[in-house]
Amino acid sequence: MANNLVRPRPARSSRFARLLRAKAAVLALAAAVLLVGTPPVHADPPGPPAMTDGFGLTQTAAVTGTGTNFVLTVTTPQVAGEHRIRILLPRDYAADRARRYPVLYFLHGASDDPGNPAIAYPALTAAQSMITVIPDGGRRGWYADWIDQKTAAGAQNWETFHINQVIPFIDANLRTLTGKEGRAVAGLSMGGFGALHYAQRHPGLFSQVATLSGANDLSRNHMVTRGAVVATLTNVGAPLCGSSSGPSCNLEFGPTVSSDAIFGTPYPVFDADWRWNAADPSSHMAALAGMGIAVYTGSGNGNPADFEFWAESAARNTKAALDALGLPYHYVNYGNGSGWGENCHGGHESGCWSQDLVDWVPRLEAAFAAATAA
Repeated sequence: MANNLVRPRPARSSRFARLLRAKAAVLALAAAVLLVGTPPVHADPPGPPAMTDGFGLTQTAAVTGTGTNFVLTVTTPQVAGEHRIRILLPRDYAADRARRYPVLYFLHGASDDPGNPAIAYPALTAAQSMITVIPDGGRRGWYADWIDQKTAAGAQNWETFHINQVIPFIDANLRTLTGKEGRAVAGLSMGGFGALHYAQRHPGLFSQVATLSGANDLSRNHMVTRGAVVATLTNVGAPLCGSSSGPSCNLEFGPTVSSDAIFGTPYPVFDADWRWNAADPSSHMAALAGMGIAVYTGSGNGNPADFEFWAESAARNTKAALDALGLPYHYVNYGNGSGWGENCHGGHESGCWSQDLVDWVPRLEAAFAAATAA
């Protein structure tokens, strides 16, 4: 016989309780939506700060890049043509509006341009306690005011451009520390000469200087470096560019000018080359007394065809001058590049300079921190 048991219905109070719980859940969900709202929209990182023309500089194009790595294009009566200035800011620059930062002026080598993104070396972009400014130095400007301003290259007052215009322009537009304790200058190859040249001629502006594979010796005892400068002026390598002539060829330096255009005659006859000797950094190291000094070089693997071979001897001459004066310095000769970064092979090459900066930038930031805390 079938079991016809009748299952009892749930009590009304039980169904009512479940209904209340369901309503409560709906209300809670609605409240959560009201409290949370729509997902927040994260604003894009702020763009580059607005920069106001001044000190003889006029911006001629829109700023390109990001809020922390951007390029200005300017003109100045001091140097013919348009010129790019790359600026690297710490990532918290826009957010921490009360903070001021020390500044590194980093000078590039011959045939380069701050518009080249590779010039913003990783160690420079990684630095978070300083601003880096990379101004145009021309393909062969040599960080000097040329004595001949009437060449086919036009006005070439690079030192005036950088010292009297770029530095005050940066100080006026960015939150910088404007005393010498908050300012450094460094450079590679042609820029290594420029860094020493500027630090020696303007010791009241800089507290730290570094030369990376620099053309540190223009004396008559180091005529190969003089020859390299003259080669850029007379454009002797341009025929080797072939169909690649123009800015894309590293041996094309612009209109051909006289070998005497920057420092007068380079030939040591009856002291006619006195301007070259006056501009020679290795002969004027005493002017760097009180500064932090760093010198980096490779060996060029003993190959005279590699300019690093000559940069090494110029670095040794610089070191000898510092030793004779009893001045402290940081000196690195990484030889053939073994153990000095994965992409350094001891030559006149960016892989070595990248590692130089990995070594030097933390030292610079520490020096800045110590000087500005005092």
